[in-house]
Amino acid sequence: MAQRYSGAYSPNANKQSGGGAPGGPPPRARPMAGQKPTKAGARVNFTFILPLAFLIRAFASEPVAMATYLLAVGLLLLAAWMTREGLKAEDAYAARKVARRPAMPRKIFGSVLTGLGLAVAGLAGHGMTDAIIFGVLGTALHFGAFGPDPMKDKGMEGIDTFQQDRVARAVEEGLGHLDAMQDAILRTRDRDLQNRVDSFGETARTLFRTVEDDPRDLTAARKYLGVYLKGARDAAVKYTELTANGPNPDARASFIALLDDLDSNFAARTKSLLLDDRTDLDVEISVLRDRLAREGVRVDP
Repeated sequence: MAQRYSGAYSPNANKQSGGGAPGGPPPRARPMAGQKPTKAGARVNFTFILPLAFLIRAFASEPVAMATYLLAVGLLLLAAWMTREGLKAEDAYAARKVARRPAMPRKIFGSVLTGLGLAVAGLAGHGMTDAIIFGVLGTALHFGAFGPDPMKDKGMEGIDTFQQDRVARAVEEGLGHLDAMQDAILRTRDRDLQNRVDSFGETARTLFRTVEDDPRDLTAARKYLGVYLKGARDAAVKYTELTANGPNPDARASFIALLDDLDSNFAARTKSLLLDDRTDLDVEISVLRDRLAREGVRVDP
C-alpha cells in the first residue's frame, strides 16, 4: 500500500500536523527531537570485520596454528562486542544529567581483549616477540580510538543513592514499556502511527529526564512511569492484533485519540514537576534571605 511521505517543508505540512494554524492544536514533538547519533556506529562495526582476515588465515594453516588463529578471532570478536556495549553505555551516561558510572569498564576490557587477540594471532604466525609488539600496539591503538569508560558518577552530589536507585528502576520499567509499544506498532507498517508513537515516546522520555534530575519527583510521577505506560503498551499490542487481518479505521482513530491524551497528560505532568521545582527553589531563596537579614546582611532581590 502506497504511503505519503511529508515533512516540515512539504505542501500542506501545517494542515497535516496542526502547526501554524491560529487556534489549532500545538504541533507534536518531532520523533527524534533531542536525540544524537550514537557513537556505536561505523568505527565499532569495522572491528567486527577485521577478525575475518584471521579466519581466512586459520583455514589455510596446520591444525595447531588454525586453533590459535580461531582463538584470536574469538577474542577479537568479543573485544568488538564489549566495545560496542561500552559505547552504548557511554551514550546513556552522557544523555543524563544525573548518572552513575557504568558498572563494568567495557571499553577498557575491549582494549585489553583486542591486544590479547592480536598477541595470540602474532604468536600463531610469527613468534613471541611479534606477539608482544602486536598486543601492546593493539591495546594502545584501541584505547586511543575509543577512549576510556566514564569512571565517576555524574551529578550525584547530595543525592540519596537509595532514592536514585528507585528512580533508575522506575525509568528502566518505563523504557521497557515504551520499547514494547514501539515494537508493536512497528508491525503495523503504518508510518504515520509510528511517528505519533515516537513523538509520544520523546514526551515520555522528557518526563523521565525530569524525574532523574530530581528524584523527589518520583512519587508524583510513578503512575506515569509504570501504570499509564503499561496501559499504553497493552493498547498498542491490542491494536496491532486487531489490524493483523486488515485496516480497522475505528480502532485506529481510538488509538490515535489515546496517544494524543497520553502526550498532553505527560507533557502537563512534566510542566507541573518543573513548576514545583521552581517553587521549592523560590521558597529556599526566601528562607535564606530572611536568615541573612536576621544576621544583618542585606541582600537585594
